[in-house]
Amino acid sequence: MALVGAFILPHPPVIIPAVGKGEEKRIHKTTEAYQKAAGKIAELKPETIVVTTPHSVLYSDYLHISPGKSASGSFRQFGVSGPSAEFAYDTGFVKALTEEAGKAGVPAGTFGEKDPSVDHGTLVPLTFVNGAYRGYKLVRCSISGLGPAVHYEFGRCIARTAEKLGRRTVLIASGDLSHKLTESGPYGYAEEGPRFDREVTDAMKAGDFLRFLTFDPDFCEAAAECGLRSFQILAGAFDGAAVRPDFLSYEGPFGVGYAVCAFLPAGPDTSRNIGEQYRNWERSAMRECRKHEDEYARLARLSLESWVRDGKRASLPKELSSGLLNRRAGVFVSLKKDGELRGCIGTILPVQGCVADEIVRNAVSAGTRDPRFDPVTADELPDLVYSVDVLGKTEPAPSMDALDAKRYGVIVRCGDRCGLLLPNLAGVDTPHQQVEIALRKGRIRPDEPFRMERFEVVRHK
Repeated sequence: MALVGAFILPHPPVIIPAVGKGEEKRIHKTTEAYQKAAGKIAELKPETIVVTTPHSVLYSDYLHISPGKSASGSFRQFGVSGPSAEFAYDTGFVKALTEEAGKAGVPAGTFGEKDPSVDHGTLVPLTFVNGAYRGYKLVRCSISGLGPAVHYEFGRCIARTAEKLGRRTVLIASGDLSHKLTESGPYGYAEEGPRFDREVTDAMKAGDFLRFLTFDPDFCEAAAECGLRSFQILAGAFDGAAVRPDFLSYEGPFGVGYAVCAFLPAGPDTSRNIGEQYRNWERSAMRECRKHEDEYARLARLSLESWVRDGKRASLPKELSSGLLNRRAGVFVSLKKDGELRGCIGTILPVQGCVADEIVRNAVSAGTRDPRFDPVTADELPDLVYSVDVLGKTEPAPSMDALDAKRYGVIVRCGDRCGLLLPNLAGVDTPHQQVEIALRKGRIRPDEPFRMERFEVVRHK
């Protein structure tokens, strides 16, 4: 196997002594594990090191591969002066990987680079590697907003490329874990943070790559993790292969989780067809989701599917409840695909004769007229998850103290501009976050005078 090893490595700049200025001693276990990992990489003598990083060029629907013959990076943004580190790219590998991804239907390539400098998600791991070994060329890849199956398939493309070129290759999946481990940390505390770190490190120790693909996206967002998609790419690189995990360390004294784990190939294993297992899991999860959809979400699904497939407005089903037929209210319809938002359109005040008609109208708009997204295609319909928020009456919110990001949605107004954010959204934990996002949506500057309103919703799924 040309892929001779893979490593999960964190990227805290503070671990670099010139950056940490003594603070790096607080993560000495991670430093020691990093040195062991670098030594293992030196023993493997890779010709090519592929780094997947959350801090390179990031697109919602495209995996970026850094182009060119070389690039440099430094820690100047973290207050460190001195020369940049230079890296030669493996241009032949990049070309072959782009072609391999194209054959596999993975949207990946070298277009759209905005900043060629090497990001800290790559630079931190390679600083340690360079202390032990320098006989390699680099391939630097981003993650994306696409789902687990795409990242897994991209990992398969990396392994196939290494095999076709006969390159001794090491893959480094750069990524920290939760950023919400302690109240004193930079992002505060969420109970999902420690739980995510326990579950993902258990998966590392067991080589349970299917678990990397099946975390609930809302749970991951609440935990504020950054490395999972890198880990999914690593999993795909070992498709159909047994692995020997060597879990080297975990700690999180700064409120951010750092794990170091090595994986070495241990021969073919047809039972580790993780991509196929994930597709079966996904189909089962979608069947379960549809089984428990209430009539509001079912109506939203019927409405969009009828419009996309047949170009027709859906007729209202018989025997709808009185809450749908005899009430008028503002309604927001949200669509998700692979756990990521795929469209959301709604009305603050009702414009239709009843809630049911409001859902029909807004479901079609969410799938075809949300300016942030391309229209939903027929091929995507089986993968969509629907939610419907029925808005209650709005009332003035004189201050932030009157808001609650979990209970109340918020509307901000300045002149004829208006921004709205629904309540109880993953990753939005405070009224200040909620208002900040609503202001951006309404194109209202924070220093402009604005007034706030709050409302409750009933969310249907």
